[in-house]
Amino acid sequence: MIMKGAEPFLLPGGEHGVLVIHGFTGSPSEMRLLGEALQQAGYTVLGPRLCGHGTSAEEMSRTFWDLWYGSALDAYHLLRQTCRTVSVVGLSMGGLLALKLAAEQPVHKVAALCAPIYIAEKRLQFLPVYRVFRSYHAKRRRKLPGIQEELSVCYDKTPLRSLSSLLALIKHVDRLLPAVTVPALIMQARHEHTVEPHSARHIYEHIGSRDKRLIWLEKSGHIITLDVEKETVFDEIKDFLK
Repeated sequence: MIMKGAEPFLLPGGEHGVLVIHGFTGSPSEMRLLGEALQQAGYTVLGPRLCGHGTSAEEMSRTFWDLWYGSALDAYHLLRQTCRTVSVVGLSMGGLLALKLAAEQPVHKVAALCAPIYIAEKRLQFLPVYRVFRSYHAKRRRKLPGIQEELSVCYDKTPLRSLSSLLALIKHVDRLLPAVTVPALIMQARHEHTVEPHSARHIYEHIGSRDKRLIWLEKSGHIITLDVEKETVFDEIKDFLK
């Protein structure tokens, strides 16, 4: 059963479609405000729910990154059926999936928001050991100011099996970065505690795009689409997509 608020969404607009992809253990809700801002600017916006997300952590534990990418790829093709042009915006792991789409499909522009190359968790090196004794790790959630709960629908625990697959996805996308040649926007919260901020610099330096921008946010946490600088995020993305 899909969690309330975690449903996918389609916001009709013009012939330029924008695929907005949520993050690891998250749901389309975290991309909803961005989607509405883009629709108001004239874009058609599709926010898919990735396989294993928005239901239960137990269900997610039975999925892997190729299935998450499959969900994003299906959504991309749906948007291509109705829009002349498709750009892709992804948050966190969604940013990795957006970069993979840009490397492999006809994408107009790509934006990666707080996409991980390096994760700010020192115990990751012990993940194979942890998986022997436990299947999940409890998450500490930061309350976002002025944000309703239905806009931040995610799991309260992380399936460690899925985390191993996320690490494999990071390595896979890192190797693909030179193949991304479309205009690229990279945005990163400088002081967050989920992704190591130098991930953004790594993506910027290794991506194949000649037209590329790197923008730092000084006040936000990891979920920049819902945090205190969200309007800045929306404006920068709209300016980039023009």
